[in-house]
Amino acid sequence: MNKRLSLDTYREGVLEGNRVILGQAITLIESSLGTDIEIAAQLVQALLPHSGNSIRIGITGVPGVGKSSFVETFGNLVLEQEKRLAVLAVDPSSQATKGSILGDKTRMGKLASNKRAFIRPSPAGAHLGGISSKTREAMLICEAAGFDVILVETVGVGQSETAVRGMVDFFLLLMLAGAGDELQGVKKGIMEMADAILINKADGENITAALQAKSIYQNALHLFQPSENNWKIPVLTGSALTGEGIQGVWDSVIDYEKQTKMNGYWEQNRANQRLNWLNDQVDFLLRKAFQTHPIVQKNLLDQREKVRNGIVNPMIAAAELMSLFLGK
Repeated sequence: MNKRLSLDTYREGVLEGNRVILGQAITLIESSLGTDIEIAAQLVQALLPHSGNSIRIGITGVPGVGKSSFVETFGNLVLEQEKRLAVLAVDPSSQATKGSILGDKTRMGKLASNKRAFIRPSPAGAHLGGISSKTREAMLICEAAGFDVILVETVGVGQSETAVRGMVDFFLLLMLAGAGDELQGVKKGIMEMADAILINKADGENITAALQAKSIYQNALHLFQPSENNWKIPVLTGSALTGEGIQGVWDSVIDYEKQTKMNGYWEQNRANQRLNWLNDQVDFLLRKAFQTHPIVQKNLLDQREKVRNGIVNPMIAAAELMSLFLGK
C-alpha cells in the first residue's frame, strides 16, 4: 500500500507535472477511505485555480467499434499539434468479482510511450454511464498538471450516457457500418447528445458501407430538434487503422470550441456541469453516510431479508431505514 503523501506534496507534485505523484493523486481521489476522501477534497480545492484550461472530450461507442484503437490514433494526432494529452480510460468492472482488466496501456502502446501523454486506466465499478465515479476529479487534476486535451474513453453505449456528456466539452460517438440496420440498438437520445458521429473502420471493402451509413445518420439527424448551442452535428467516416479521416475529428473539435466559446455556450455548459457535480457529490455523501450509519447497518440485513422473502415491499423497507437514519 502506498504511503499517503502530504497535501502540499500532492499539490506541488501535480503542478510540476510529476507523473508518479499525478498517478498517486488520482489513486487518492478514487479511494473510498474516509481520511482519503477528506484529503482528496482539499487537494481538488487547492488545484481548482489551476484547472479548466483543457479541452475535455468524451468518447463512447457500440461494442467492438474500436474505441481504444481510435484513441491511440487520434491521441497521436493530438500530440502532433504540440498538445499534451491525458487519457482517462475506463475499463468495465466485473459485477461478479468486482475486478477490472485495466489493459488500456497495452492496447495503446505508441501513445503510452510518449512523454507528453498520460494514460490512466480506472475501473468503472458500480457507477453507471461507463465512467469512473471520480472521472471529474481526475480530469481536474490532469488539467492542473498541464495537460491541454483530456480524453475520456468510456466502457461504451449502454446505461446512463448522460453521465459522460455531463462532464465533457465535446462528446464523440463512434459507430460501425455494415452491421444490418444502422440505427438498430442506438437510442435517439445518445445521437442527440453527440457533438460528432464517426463511422469507424471505414477502410478496405468496408468504405462503401461506411458511406452508406454516413448518409443514413445524416438523414436521421435532420429529424432532430436544433441543439441549444446551434452546433450542426457532423457525421464523419474514418479509420483508426489507416488514420484516414481522423484529422476531420480534430478539426470538428476545434470548430466546436471556437463556435461555442463565441456564443457563450462553452462556459454556460461548464457552469451547469459544476452544479451537477455538486448534486452528484451530495448524493454520494448521503449514500455513504446512510450505509455506514450504525443503526441502519444493524437493521439493514433484516430489512433485506424481509424484502427478499416478499414479506415487506422495498418502499416500506426503505422508509423504515430512512427513519432510523434520520432518528425519527
